Amino acid sequence: MTFEKATAQDTGMLTELRIAYLQEDLGEIEAVDLELIESLLPGYYEKHLNRNLMVYVARNEKDIVSCAFLLIVEKPMSPSFITGKTGTVLNVYTKPEYRKKGYAKKLMNMMLEDAKAENVSIIELKATEDGYSLYQSVGFEDVAAKYHNMRISL
Repeated sequence: MTFEKATAQDTGMLTELRIAYLQEDLGEIEAVDLELIESLLPGYYEKHLNRNLMVYVARNEKDIVSCAFLLIVEKPMSPSFITGKTGTVLNVYTKPEYRKKGYAKKLMNMMLEDAKAENVSIIELKATEDGYSLYQSVGFEDVAAKYHNMRISL
């Protein structure tokens, strides 16, 4: 097994893994939405990969079997994120037949090391029940906040 950062040549496999993750997380995705995601993701990766989106992968020969995404955003500084750099973990996914072998944990640790080297102040994520113990094992903690988590769909 090889553990490394994804490259532009990986966009096809990254698109497949993103869709597999979404389908496992959300269930059935409407065909029109699925087609749109499949058509737009390669361009997104081309624009962001290894710039502000770091993707860590585990390869079994040429096949990517596990991945973890880190989206880095630079914001105005605050005591909560003193360098202004924050990260969001997305799409931590391992193909079912490769689970429970420590691949995602290895990728998360690589991600955290690189984030420290890049002076990222904090990294956030939303954990599923399945991923919760993994994230705890690499140091993530539950956050109690005085703010409400809110959003609007446009």
